[in-house]
Amino acid sequence: MRLGATLARLSPGPPIAVAEWAKRLAGAGFESLWTPQILGRGFFVPDPFVTLAVAATATEGVELGTATVQVPLHHPADLAHRVRSLMSVCGDRLTLGVSPGSTDLDYALLGRDYTSRFRTFRENVPRLRALLGDERPPLLLGSWRANVERAAQEFDGWLASAYRRTADEIIAAHDRFRAAGGGRAIVCAIPVPGKDDLGPTGEVLQRYAEAGFDDAVVLIVPGGPDPAQVRALLPS
Repeated sequence: MRLGATLARLSPGPPIAVAEWAKRLAGAGFESLWTPQILGRGFFVPDPFVTLAVAATATEGVELGTATVQVPLHHPADLAHRVRSLMSVCGDRLTLGVSPGSTDLDYALLGRDYTSRFRTFRENVPRLRALLGDERPPLLLGSWRANVERAAQEFDGWLASAYRRTADEIIAAHDRFRAAGGGRAIVCAIPVPGKDDLGPTGEVLQRYAEAGFDDAVVLIVPGGPDPAQVRALLPS
């Protein structure tokens, strides 16, 4: 199982120096770097396209991904333009995680209809694919419930968020994903709660590896555990 890390802080706190943090994580041996799209949660998370462009110029070789972009918050043409612009910086290192969104606060901030997000997502993803063409990055679906099977059947893979779900719930959904013929499976935003005792983090990473996940993406913040120590929890 490959190990990645989240570039953004998902709670209140000072902004992260993206270039420096990306270099540090890549230097510690993390194989992928990810960032979400969050707008209306009461704390600042930088735009994922800007963040990944900076990370692309600060690192070499490491995969860069969105986890996730909320497709219904964008016009498909504008989103395709932003993705292609990012591809011009990241090249084939870019992976695009997409979702319908899971929090009404982001929708309220932009005056969008949260209740229609699944319908809008279903309408806009084919348009996005067409606009990106054959050279598009891998497209992963970050969603839950019945969409786990949809991720297996219609996308290049599945992103499961560990931020609000238990390992038991995620592993059970992973079994469904594999049963539906799914490809790449990533569990992302795995909180690393403290720097004094990394034992619980190591145990949960081992569980995901044994379950058959292809990648795990941890959430470390500057001032927390040393990234090299977290990376060592899962030998490559």
